[in-house]
Amino acid sequence: MKSAGSSAFGRKAVAHLRKVDPAMGQVIDKVGSYKGWPASVGTHFDAVCRSIVFQQLSGKAAGTIHGRFQGLYGGRTPLPAELVSTSDEQLRSIGLSRQKSAYLKDLGARVALGELSIETLHELSDEEIVSALTQVKGIGRWTAQMFLMFRLSRPDVLPDLDLGVQKGIQRAYRLRKLPTPERVKKIGAKWAPYRTVGSWYMWRLLDTPKPVPRSGG
Repeated sequence: MKSAGSSAFGRKAVAHLRKVDPAMGQVIDKVGSYKGWPASVGTHFDAVCRSIVFQQLSGKAAGTIHGRFQGLYGGRTPLPAELVSTSDEQLRSIGLSRQKSAYLKDLGARVALGELSIETLHELSDEEIVSALTQVKGIGRWTAQMFLMFRLSRPDVLPDLDLGVQKGIQRAYRLRKLPTPERVKKIGAKWAPYRTVGSWYMWRLLDTPKPVPRSGG
């Protein structure tokens, strides 16, 4: 599979989106060419630990706590067994909630015991990966989809529960109300097999200024 950030992939995806969806064509004109995301570094385990730390926090606050988390282990993400042996008190002392501490230790335990073969997840299908990751406490479908998109660069992921995607669709399609996850799936169905790129455009659309309505007179 081509990288979801490669220029050839991006051109092909954008051409498809324009062809199947006129509203998306207008969004592409407004946002510009598809840029994708920077390549992910580290291991799959690193990426999932980071996603748990970042849940429901602003980027700056989450980044600070994630830095402290790695600081417990000399500036790196711990090995699964190291994480399991870390006391709850140590994890709480760096700003992690009781819940997130439990989620991280559940992840570490499942990997250490071989219940989750995390470093070979990329060999599985999208749905198999979602199924495997959501066995871990605190990892829901949205977090698993973010792993597919940002870590594995899977090209056809539509995070229907994501508020940014919902708001982007509301704006792009001039909907009166925020679309439900089912409506997101219905609208995004035509973007396949490039729903990751469609989602990227919905997020980027929110970063562009809204047109100023003309005043009467």
